[in-house]
Amino acid sequence: MVKMDKAKVGTEIVVEENPISRWLFSNTTSAWIWLILRLYLGYSWLTAGWGKVTSDAWTGENAGAAVKGFMQGALALVEEGHVPTWYAWFLESVVIPNAVPFSYMVAWGELLVGLGLIVGLLTGIAAFFGAVMNMSFLLAGTVSTNPMMFLIAMAIMMAWKVAGWYGLDRWALPKLGTPWKEREKKLT
Repeated sequence: MVKMDKAKVGTEIVVEENPISRWLFSNTTSAWIWLILRLYLGYSWLTAGWGKVTSDAWTGENAGAAVKGFMQGALALVEEGHVPTWYAWFLESVVIPNAVPFSYMVAWGELLVGLGLIVGLLTGIAAFFGAVMNMSFLLAGTVSTNPMMFLIAMAIMMAWKVAGWYGLDRWALPKLGTPWKEREKKLT
């Protein structure tokens, strides 16, 4: 049996961030990097979403047709090992029978993720849902720009506290309880 020192029971160990990650993910002076990445990723999602929202095969009279076609193409890749069998089951059992609602979710989801990233509102949440869509497309066997977009979204999620500094998050996050505080620079 391990004997615990009474003074250490209930104490907390804090591992400090290294200076580079602290600057990248917690310091507003790095926000310009995230602005560039946000705008690139946001524009990519916005244009993809706009194309789908204005397409008859996604949100019009033939809504669901594009989703069904895409998913059937993904199912053809299962035997080649490009699509996991559990994901193929999900596509066959859940997505294809509900192609119309999924069609609207994808189209409007892409558009809203793009808008959220461009204006910098709830940036980390927008990046998260973008990453979920990228992963869904990757699991369906589509590579394209998805890996790069996924990595950028992951980085933006890690930098959620400062990624929207040049955007609406600068005002929205403090109202939602983000514990931002100013520190004076030490002159050395």
